[in-house]
Amino acid sequence: MLSGNAAGTASVPPSQPQLSPLDYIEALLLKLLSIPSPTGDTEEIIGWLAGEAERLGFQARRNHKGGLLIDIPGVDRAHGRLITAHVDTLGAMVKEILPTGRLRLHRIGGFAWNSIEGSYCGVKTAGGRVVTGTILLHNPSTHVNREMGTTERAMDNMEVVLDARVDSADDARALGISVGDFVFFDPKTERTETGYIKSRHLDDKASVAIVFGVLRQLAESKIQIPYRTTVLLSNNEEIGYGGNSNIPPETVEYLAVDMGAIGDGQTTDEYSVSICAKDASGPYHQGLRRHLVQLAEAAGLHYAVDIYPYYTSDASAAILAGADVVHGLIGPGVANSHAWERTHREGLRNTYELLLRYVTSPTLQL
Repeated sequence: MLSGNAAGTASVPPSQPQLSPLDYIEALLLKLLSIPSPTGDTEEIIGWLAGEAERLGFQARRNHKGGLLIDIPGVDRAHGRLITAHVDTLGAMVKEILPTGRLRLHRIGGFAWNSIEGSYCGVKTAGGRVVTGTILLHNPSTHVNREMGTTERAMDNMEVVLDARVDSADDARALGISVGDFVFFDPKTERTETGYIKSRHLDDKASVAIVFGVLRQLAESKIQIPYRTTVLLSNNEEIGYGGNSNIPPETVEYLAVDMGAIGDGQTTDEYSVSICAKDASGPYHQGLRRHLVQLAEAAGLHYAVDIYPYYTSDASAAILAGADVVHGLIGPGVANSHAWERTHREGLRNTYELLLRYVTSPTLQL
């Protein structure tokens, strides 16, 4: 799971016509979850997805930030759409090599320190070597530390214990480790017989797989879509600016596909496609949101409209950057966000069905 480069070379049977759309999405999701991609170190997963886009018959190009752009021709070239999902995930960087040879981390993205305690991880050195380890509280044994249970989990007392014989900072440096090395978390992916997928980083790899499910369906069915559409796979969303640029000038509608947040006070569940009415940045476009609801209702999909109070997306980042677009947000319901996440096959299916209907249908009124 933590083998780094080896994870990006295995093949998925993504283009085989005998795979149903949902089976393809699941297979692709499991593949993507096996490729480490913390924000700032996404070259491997972007390269893999570029190859998959080309296998499906689409031309893919990079932006300067390292994201991926895929163009889908449409009947109307004056009215454009942009669909985005992000490949980058939470992660960390080596902030300090401690005198013991253990590592202090600085987090990438917004997660609570207690959510990564006990996680297996990999430290990717500048030379490409991956050194595995475990993220633990300093002095974590209850047999020698009576305050272990009440100690606050924070940056200054969480450490990476390397799977190597290191007793000093020089020992760790001899492994090739240095400040600024990326640290990725083992996703511990599991698909249950009851249809659940449990893993870190379903945010937002579940949505990326769904977007590719739609691309595959368009390629195989040769559907002519009403508007020229650009797919942007962004790689800086977790730090706030993945999708705020590379918006074609003809873009009128900007739809982010990202996880639906589940928790107390929310209507979204793991089986639904979530349609966001408002997040921390403010309301999403009312007309586009109502159009998405109409599409979901017409198709008999299980959906939920929700407000995400502590959440922003690539679409809201674009608005905050000054983009003159109509913006919306949908995604599969994901429980336990930014921790040990879980969704269900039905959530993937409902999101896929809504996105496919959106891409292939004109927007009658905004």
